[in-house]
Amino acid sequence: MKISANLRDPRITTATVPTAAPLEDRFSFTEAPSAKADATRTATLSTSPTTDKELDTPLKRLCKNAMSGEEAIALLQKFSMLPQLQKELILDAELADVICSQEEVFGAYKAFYQKYQINSDDDRTTWLERNNCTLVQFEHLILRTIKLDRFKQQTFANKVESYFLQRKNQLDRAVYSLLRVKDAHLAQELFFRIQDKEVTFTELVKQYSGGQEAENGGTIGPHELSFPHPILAQKLSSLKPGQLSPPLAIADWFVIVKLEKYLPAQLDKTMRSRLIDELYDRWLQEKVSQL
Repeated sequence: MKISANLRDPRITTATVPTAAPLEDRFSFTEAPSAKADATRTATLSTSPTTDKELDTPLKRLCKNAMSGEEAIALLQKFSMLPQLQKELILDAELADVICSQEEVFGAYKAFYQKYQINSDDDRTTWLERNNCTLVQFEHLILRTIKLDRFKQQTFANKVESYFLQRKNQLDRAVYSLLRVKDAHLAQELFFRIQDKEVTFTELVKQYSGGQEAENGGTIGPHELSFPHPILAQKLSSLKPGQLSPPLAIADWFVIVKLEKYLPAQLDKTMRSRLIDELYDRWLQEKVSQL
């Protein structure tokens, strides 16, 4: 089976998938140097004669592949990058047993070529050079991406419904009008004036409100109910559209709020994908914490 880098012209062929090869094997590119060649080239670079000046900074030692393991770990800790390395190593162990079909691998390459407009061997070479990436690294990136997608689905898809029910109160969205002042008596007076329809909510917001909402007449949202202050979110979830709430004491403010529209969360395809990612992130963070 051939993979064409030029998706519009299948005559331009850049990769061959050996149909009899194990599915976990990497793709063999027609112009790709072998993994052994990559290793040989790296070894040659690392053994090339260097001067003290060429290795006098961590960056230079890194670029020359002359940095010790102790120094690398110390730098990862210094820049708070060690947890990310731990995550990648955890994933490597988890993904080792994940098997993808040749069709999935083919689709991943096709999507990648389309995304980065790789339409020829030259385009691919340019992308690799621009991203300082070898062909072996490129193949690993593609395969790892689809393995990760498969792992997420296999591990977390069956947990989405219950997780959605746990999170639903935070995922629901609301459009609301808000007015806030520092004085409790003024807040109460403004509440009664709005309630008695002496003046519109918007007019009072522009005249009295002390927050950024004054610039747009007090209308906020739609926002998920995890966005506003918990006291405000709880009040919004109890109101009906068009209903006005008496002043609420929140931090240093006295807040009047009116619910304009309530938008319940739906477990559609987009939401399902988002929640799978959330479950995956929580799982990975727990794994790192256990270390």
